[in-house]
Amino acid sequence: MTSVLELPAAVTVRAPAKVNLELFVGPLLDDGYHSLSTVYQAVGIHDDVTAAPSDEWGCSVRGRDADKVPTDESNLALRAARALAEHTGGQDPVHLSIHKEIPVAGGMAGGSADAAAALVACDALWGTDLPKEELEEIAAGIGSDVPFLLHGGTCVGSGRGEVVTPVLAKGTYHWVFVPSAASGLSTPMVYSAFDQRLAGTAIPEPRPSTALMSALRSGDPTALAPVLDNDLQADAIALQPAIGELIEAAMGFGALAAIVSGSGPTVAMLASGAEGAIDLAVALTASGVAGDVLRATGPTHGAHILPTVRAS
Repeated sequence: MTSVLELPAAVTVRAPAKVNLELFVGPLLDDGYHSLSTVYQAVGIHDDVTAAPSDEWGCSVRGRDADKVPTDESNLALRAARALAEHTGGQDPVHLSIHKEIPVAGGMAGGSADAAAALVACDALWGTDLPKEELEEIAAGIGSDVPFLLHGGTCVGSGRGEVVTPVLAKGTYHWVFVPSAASGLSTPMVYSAFDQRLAGTAIPEPRPSTALMSALRSGDPTALAPVLDNDLQADAIALQPAIGELIEAAMGFGALAAIVSGSGPTVAMLASGAEGAIDLAVALTASGVAGDVLRATGPTHGAHILPTVRAS
């Protein structure tokens, strides 16, 4: 454990967004969740979370979609900080300052990224220095995507998505994201539509595809594009047809592939390279198909502490 004299005054941690390269949905479990097999990739759209000592627990949010993020006890970052404090025997309160770039409720795990960042920040602030395995255990109790956001890179997620195993992925992939293809689409709605569509069907236990693993080892985006897959995509499109229209438009503008990220509504578009991503983003905005477009590369690091900037 870190000496009290060495503890920092505040800690800022950066955590990435994610895209699901594939998402296979299995049978419904006893806890009400589905078993999943997914391949996550961390991408370079980030939230920053700063943890600082405070007289009481709290959080504040600024940046993208800040007005859509709760600042009460339901905030995932605050829940993560409290869970870590309880796990380590009780710690002094902190205030979490969250600066968002990741779209909210877009299937890119912005709330989970904040939770992962809060765990790393508070672990450093309090000097608890937990092994990564222990942080992952706490993370899994917060949300299924949180353990992956601690890892970053490219990983297979199993169980509910919280059991994370790194996979070999060569190369850098260039992505264009449109987070606002549709509104009013929630994860429970999409899973409910999936359940209704497959009612009475025997759903096998999901496994990662060998084709995707092989494509990732090649580092070639043209090999990855045709094997991207998402069992929830049809249901998201059925609920919000604008998502399907966006995917069709993206392919017409030169995307190698376009896929719903998670349960949506964000559409992730794989480009041929940096220039291809710029051209695709420009085409989407210039045509009026999308007004809100983000570019990023992956894979990137999981939650990590940012250097402290000292005044000269």
